[in-house]
Amino acid sequence: MIKIVFAFLSVFFYCGAFAQDGPNRLSRTGGGQGIRSPRDTIGKSNKEIAKITDYLIISHENDTTHVDTTLTIKKDYKFNYLRRDEFGLMPFSNIGQTYNSLTYDLESTDLMPSFGARARHFNYMEIEDVSYYRVPTPLTELLYKSAFEQGQLADSFFTVNTSPQFNFSIAYKGLRSLGKYQNILTSTGNFRFTANYKTKNKRYFVRTHIITQDLMNQENGGLQESSVANFESGDPEFLDRSILEVNFENAENILVGKRVYLDHKYYLLNKKDSLSTNQISIGHLMSFEDKYYEFNQTNANTSFFGPAFKTSPFTDRVTLENFYNQASLNYSNDVIGDLQFNISNANYNYGYNKVVVLNGNTITNRLKGDIFSAGGKYHKAFKKFEFNGELGLNISGDFDGNYIKGEATFKLNEDLSATAGINHNSKAPNYNVLLYQSNYLNYNWRNSFNNTETQQLSFQLKSNKIANISVDYSTITDYTYFKRDDDDAIKAFQNNKTITYLRVKLEKEIKFGNFALDNTILYQNVQDENGVLNVPELTTRNTLYYANHVFKKAMYLQTGVTFNYFTKYNMNAYDPLLAEFYVQNTRQYGEFPRLDFFINAKIRQTRIYLKAEHFNAAFTGYDYYSAPNHPYRDFTVRFGVVWNFFL
Repeated sequence: MIKIVFAFLSVFFYCGAFAQDGPNRLSRTGGGQGIRSPRDTIGKSNKEIAKITDYLIISHENDTTHVDTTLTIKKDYKFNYLRRDEFGLMPFSNIGQTYNSLTYDLESTDLMPSFGARARHFNYMEIEDVSYYRVPTPLTELLYKSAFEQGQLADSFFTVNTSPQFNFSIAYKGLRSLGKYQNILTSTGNFRFTANYKTKNKRYFVRTHIITQDLMNQENGGLQESSVANFESGDPEFLDRSILEVNFENAENILVGKRVYLDHKYYLLNKKDSLSTNQISIGHLMSFEDKYYEFNQTNANTSFFGPAFKTSPFTDRVTLENFYNQASLNYSNDVIGDLQFNISNANYNYGYNKVVVLNGNTITNRLKGDIFSAGGKYHKAFKKFEFNGELGLNISGDFDGNYIKGEATFKLNEDLSATAGINHNSKAPNYNVLLYQSNYLNYNWRNSFNNTETQQLSFQLKSNKIANISVDYSTITDYTYFKRDDDDAIKAFQNNKTITYLRVKLEKEIKFGNFALDNTILYQNVQDENGVLNVPELTTRNTLYYANHVFKKAMYLQTGVTFNYFTKYNMNAYDPLLAEFYVQNTRQYGEFPRLDFFINAKIRQTRIYLKAEHFNAAFTGYDYYSAPNHPYRDFTVRFGVVWNFFL
């Protein structure tokens, strides 16, 4: 249904844009520097040329960039299902499945628990993932990438300014991929609509978006132990992965979410209203999100999950409704800086439609209530320094929470800048840690855990000439996690020891003529007596490639090899019922190289990607896993294209 609505709206807005402005003709250089339009959608004269830098992308935090149609190695890293750099993530065998995390960023400004099923959230678009646009002419982007066996990945995007004041965008990303192993079909969709408006006198600004998302995965529980041996043997008989036995073939889980978001602001006093430098505005932010996670199985698998209430077809379903409102008062002065004071309310309703009685104990079915919070923000730029601060505190309700974040940046010159930051956060564990219900007896609990507290000190050095270096040191108290208990059942636990966590990351590209070596290296060290936060000590990605214009500069070519590697460690295992990763300390995984050969090309505004993924699989050993009993991908060749065109 959502695809039909998307197609209808696309045609409607597309035709409306042309009905308003008439056909546009373009002339652009090979690098996409200029776009000539007789009459564009924000009123440029016939002789003006819209540049690529006029096509603006505005983030949730109001940071503004522009559309980039160049072909760089960073674009190659982002040409994937998530459309962002996957460094630090270990994908499963099929596109659209989950990812095992090789690193964790513990900086947080959350005051509320998060919804569970975190393994399903990698492609779930949060408020911070949504961008807004301002364009001189209609802009379209189409992405296609081949999948595994039957299916494909496609992402279609369209945006237009119907006037200098109003812009909207509409997009849909859809995936269907059968996969190489039994019962791992993925079918996902992300529909998004955004709009932003400002009055002519620039007193009132509004941004809004509507998003609907459905992320479905079939689940097989991984390979059976006998199949693990067959996989690792490299026997040609088992190179057809569909004949390997999996733990079950009758289950799937799905995460569905809908969100309406509104952020608007009115300026009571603008700087242009008087000779003073004061600026005062009031703002209101509203978000309503309704989401659910569901696990379906035609027959209970008691040998894998433990005893069940019933063995016939069943559905475990948990829902969350969250209605959030924030009112803010903003003051800006050239001397003092930018100040914000805000108060907010979060109305939450999480839980199930039944009460469970187990071993004489009654497990409630709902966590619901209201949280009232207060907070503030500060920003000041002074010569070569820039300061940012933010804090928040829950002042009433069933969940305690607070955070404070500070950051200072010193820009020595155009190339070199240094940033130091501090972050403290205290919030309740995720909802599924506090309350969970299932048809399986072992997956029913109601916990009263302490808040998890994190403190982080960070430092960043950014320089194209030297390197990009980031260091952060975190301490974690009352860390929550999932693990098998003494009865071999997966349960939620809280760590009773303080964990210290150090990360050092270096990024540097070295160029010599038309050749380049791009390096990303991450070192991690965890001090944890109980061994519940496991990460590899060293993770690296190195790309050696050649780039140059060919065919009289009609095409820009990029070709090379990418090397991915991480050291052995106690890799987290995956639980498909919870859609969560859990701690295991019985076997180590890692130390297998992944080599990808790629040929990328750009012709005008079209980027073409061809990649031979993991081409070393057959000669470096079949010991590559994304999680215990879940092998990584074998050698495969995939093709894709990204096409921008400007009307």
